[in-house]
Amino acid sequence: MIKKLDKLIIRSFIGPFFATFLIAVFVLVMQIFWLWIDDLVGKGLDMLTIGKFILITMAIVIPLALPLSLLLSSIMTFGKLGETFELVAIRSAGISLERFMRPLLIIAILLSGVAFVFSNNVIPVANLKQTTLMTNIITTKPAVDFKPGVFYDKIEGYIIRIGYKDKANKNIGDVVIFEKNYNGLQDDIITAKAGTMEMTPDKLSMQFTLRDGYMYQESGEQATMNTQLTRTHFQTYQKIFDMSSFKFNQMGEDAYRGNPKMLSLRQLLPRKDSLVKADTLYATRIRMALRPYFKSILFEDSTWYKSNKVQKKTFINSLSDSMKSIVYERALSQLTSAKNSIGYVESDYEDSQKDIRAFLIEVHRKFTLSVACFVLFMIGAPLGSIIRKGGLGSPLVFSIIFFVLFYLLNTIGERLARAGSLSPFTGMWLSSFILLPIGLFLTYKAMRDSQLFNNEAYFRMFKKIRSALRQKNKK
Repeated sequence: MIKKLDKLIIRSFIGPFFATFLIAVFVLVMQIFWLWIDDLVGKGLDMLTIGKFILITMAIVIPLALPLSLLLSSIMTFGKLGETFELVAIRSAGISLERFMRPLLIIAILLSGVAFVFSNNVIPVANLKQTTLMTNIITTKPAVDFKPGVFYDKIEGYIIRIGYKDKANKNIGDVVIFEKNYNGLQDDIITAKAGTMEMTPDKLSMQFTLRDGYMYQESGEQATMNTQLTRTHFQTYQKIFDMSSFKFNQMGEDAYRGNPKMLSLRQLLPRKDSLVKADTLYATRIRMALRPYFKSILFEDSTWYKSNKVQKKTFINSLSDSMKSIVYERALSQLTSAKNSIGYVESDYEDSQKDIRAFLIEVHRKFTLSVACFVLFMIGAPLGSIIRKGGLGSPLVFSIIFFVLFYLLNTIGERLARAGSLSPFTGMWLSSFILLPIGLFLTYKAMRDSQLFNNEAYFRMFKKIRSALRQKNKK
């Protein structure tokens, strides 16, 4: 049964948690949104596509927003209770900090489970959707936007300049169109004093209706320099441009399903095991690659190295200098060929190791973000009871410091794991290994009413040190 004390702490925690969670999701979504802003702007995307991108991004950042919101809200909750002396009153009644933290500790464990479910089931699908959507957006050409006096080259094979256009983007004037001539001759040129432009009903083509202009065309053979330039005047001329490549096309998701970021834990483990089994075949491949160049290896036994060492020495000394040179050249050629053969196997081996590390990194990622919720709560709760400051001032500063530390350690560990400098286990759990002892240390200090962030305590300590130094100087 939930006691009144538990209701008090949960009620004090829920408000700051939801507020900080929404803020964290918004900040993380905007961070990702600005990374892709260059690919989104000018594509003529509708609001439905942009909204879909934002919703997918929100699903991706939730496991990362949960640790941040837990950290900040726990500092705010315990800091506010300490600032209003409610924490002092509770502890003076004989209730330990451990008992006081128990309801929020249970909530932190539950949120860790939610983060794991998101990381394992929702994030792979969201990554697949986002990658497919961004590929479709990037391959879509920018929306047609003719600016007066500016050459427009986004339509393949054409460069268009418009002198002016009206506000409706229909009537245009002083038009110059350069059409690429792929026969090596001069590009065809169309000029017109006025005209109109509009999209066809199927939205796949743009039609220019030009009036009072000239068409310049070069014909002939460039190789013989026997060419002819023709100028044709027209009263009305229609030019149609293919705009199908500008349309947003939905591409399939099958091309990205093999990426480890798009797989759940149930899908990752079998593929990782198959890669590890294939990895054991490289020793056999190396022996097979060396066999054509070192056929004597087939006859090796326990006395092979000792007997062949003497035989080779005797054999080389029996050759003439010219023959020695030929033998050395052929031997060097054989060694070079063997080295190249091993190089191909080595390249395949390194690629397979990268694939194995990538799969292992994603396996550990399913757990590290969920455990991070618990670790950062273990830092935030005792830290709030120590600093005893509510609001968004000091709690925000401390939460940013520890979250940035967590994010940097997590990023550095992952990059070192991908490079092979650290094992995937060590790299992905690096942030937890470093921050968990800090959380336990802060919990230990908070349970003993530590004055870790009390300015007066440090002032008194420095005063004692100064007095001791003065007495020493006098002696």
